[in-house]
Amino acid sequence: MVLAYHVIFGTYGFWLPNDPRSSWSDFVHAWELFRFGGPATRTDTRRSLAGRKHDAAFRHEAKQHLKYPPVVLTDDQIASAAKGFQAMVNKSRYRMFACAILPEHVHMVIGRYTYKVESMVRLLKAQASTQLQSDQLHPMQAWPLADSSLHSPWAEKCWKVFLDTADGIVRAIRYVEQNPIKEGRLAQLWPFVIPFGPDDV
Repeated sequence: MVLAYHVIFGTYGFWLPNDPRSSWSDFVHAWELFRFGGPATRTDTRRSLAGRKHDAAFRHEAKQHLKYPPVVLTDDQIASAAKGFQAMVNKSRYRMFACAILPEHVHMVIGRYTYKVESMVRLLKAQASTQLQSDQLHPMQAWPLADSSLHSPWAEKCWKVFLDTADGIVRAIRYVEQNPIKEGRLAQLWPFVIPFGPDDV
C-alpha cells in the first residue's frame, strides 16, 4: 500500500518536454520549441533522469526558444513560495515530511491523502503562485496574458515515486533534506514540515 510520495516539480523552463534525457510530457505546446527540438521525449520511468548523458549545449540552446525566460527563483521568491505551500498544507491538512525549494525545482515527501498526488501538487503550485503574485514577486509579472492573468511559474507536471515502506520514506526524506546542501545552499527548515514517525505508516 502506498504510504507517501516523493515528488519533484520544476519551475517553468527547467525541464523541457523534448529534453534529450526524456521527459514526462506528451506534447510540446510551444511551436518555436517544437521546431527547434522536435516532439516530446516521453518516458514512463519513475527513476530520476537528471543523470543521463545528453547534449547539454543542445538543451541550453533549446531553452532560448521558450516563449518566456526560464524561471530561476530568488531567495525572496523561494520564501514567498514556501508561504504559499504552508497555506495549502494548513488548509488541506497535508502531511509534509520533507520539502526543499530550490531555484529551479522543488522536492517534497508527502503522506498519502484522500485524492491523487497529482491533485495535491497542482493545488500546492497554485497556492504558491497566488502567494508570489500577492507578494509582487511573481516571476512572470513582466509578461501578463491578454486577460491580465499570469503564466504559471511552474512546469505543468511532476515526477513522482510511490513509497510503500517506512524505510523508503526515511530514505526519501534524507535525500530531500540534502538537496539544498548539494547545491551549496543552507539546509531548509520549513514550519509546514512535520517529523515522520511510526504513527504515519
